[in-house]
Amino acid sequence: MASSHDLKEVLKETLESRGALGEIKARIRAQVFSALDDQSEMKPPISNENVLIYELIREFLEFNNCKYTSSVLVSETGLPKVPLDRDFLRNELNVVEDAPSRSVPLLYSLVSNFKAVNTEWANRKRNLQTSESIMGTQRYKENGEPEAMIVKGGKL
Repeated sequence: MASSHDLKEVLKETLESRGALGEIKARIRAQVFSALDDQSEMKPPISNENVLIYELIREFLEFNNCKYTSSVLVSETGLPKVPLDRDFLRNELNVVEDAPSRSVPLLYSLVSNFKAVNTEWANRKRNLQTSESIMGTQRYKENGEPEAMIVKGGKL
């Protein structure tokens, strides 16, 4: 017959393999935090920028099934329990979505767009440091704006 220690180990391994143990621990942490958090304590007002950032993070956490982490975020930051409407966030951030981007959190779209713009910028900066033409050499400033053209004499 198996000892109680053996049964505990088998149960622990089973819960870990199913991912349930991590979820139970996260739920306990969230409940402990909630119990310790003084709801009567006045939190300072949140700036509009922070609300947008927190809402992007909340949407990301909930999309990735980090519900307890999301509840801790709401509790610590003083966000309202009900998230802001996604259309409101889109409008505030001036984001236009295509069909595929509507199925993922806005944070994914923002990061993806940021990476694409930075890659394009880096390529442009690297490839356009100097470009030759019939008229001369065009140099570009670090911000991508053209400097005065260095003209080689001659006609077109």
